[in-house]
Amino acid sequence: MSASHISVQHEDFEPGAETAGLGEGRTDVGAVASFVGYVRDANDGSGVFAMTLEHYPGMTERALGEIVEQARARWSLLGVRVIHRVGRLVPGDRIVFVAVAASHRGEAFAACEFIMDYLKTRAPFWKREETPDGARWVDARESDDLAAAKWSDAKGRH
Repeated sequence: MSASHISVQHEDFEPGAETAGLGEGRTDVGAVASFVGYVRDANDGSGVFAMTLEHYPGMTERALGEIVEQARARWSLLGVRVIHRVGRLVPGDRIVFVAVAASHRGEAFAACEFIMDYLKTRAPFWKREETPDGARWVDARESDDLAAAKWSDAKGRH
């Protein structure tokens, strides 16, 4: 079985190095698709000075592992890398990285999108933003739920 690496960490990451690691030295990889998410300086019409992400160690890694296994059940993946940062982050900081290696680009793109959609809705992270009006917890977005729902409607491989 191909390698999966999941990390929940305070430290920043280097997307180029993480992406390169999935295909380096391999001749079976035809595509690597990746996503990098950043902390924005505004949300819901309000400025954001910082965001603090909290999680339950162990529980979060298990949930991310289950999401990756669901992707592996749908697509033939050659490698998966998921990194999610926790702690206090400021606008411009990298927050999440998902990369998927596969033989073909369609599987890599679809699996990367699937993992990110499920991560946004099913991974146990709690986000608190610091705004000019004070701190507030970030609620789940209907758009994220709709993005994840499209995968539950899909039959078999996408």
